[in-house]
Amino acid sequence: MLVAGGGVVLVGGAAALLYRPYPSDRTPEGAYMRVARHVSEEHPNLAFPYLETEAQWACYTIRDARKKALTRIDKSYPEEEKKRLRAEYAPFADAPDGADVFAMLAARRGWTARLRKDLSGVTTVEVNGERATVVTARGTRYSFRRRENGIWGLTIFTAELVAESERVSRDLALVEHAADDYERGR
Repeated sequence: MLVAGGGVVLVGGAAALLYRPYPSDRTPEGAYMRVARHVSEEHPNLAFPYLETEAQWACYTIRDARKKALTRIDKSYPEEEKKRLRAEYAPFADAPDGADVFAMLAARRGWTARLRKDLSGVTTVEVNGERATVVTARGTRYSFRRRENGIWGLTIFTAELVAESERVSRDLALVEHAADDYERGR
């Protein structure tokens, strides 16, 4: 009995000494490690909180614009055109939130595959004010920006997400214009 109790204490002590919790997500290293974990476990939607704010807003804009467009399409467009556009717009329009939009785009554009290929351990972190760069063992550099809530957000997808949200917003304007034309034509 004494030997078993000593074994439990020994294992518990070793676990306590070897346990290394993730660094806080209020550090660039901690945010990177969470992105790496979620991408490697094939849950890119869980990496969404670790994107910079502008990228997150873009994902919500994409969803909301597609939802508005789909509403106008369903109400005003002819059946053939409605069917074609519904297939294209519905996945984004029906997404529960921005994280799901990000996950769909990450899968479609190969972002998760690209990240999975490059992810490795952190060797250095360079912080310069509100910006930081995480350098991995493979030499890949990931840029982060400190968000308003103190969490560091990955910037690698921001430009593409913003461009996509702008394109989708332009599409919405065209859909609304065409819907007006279809309604007048009836």
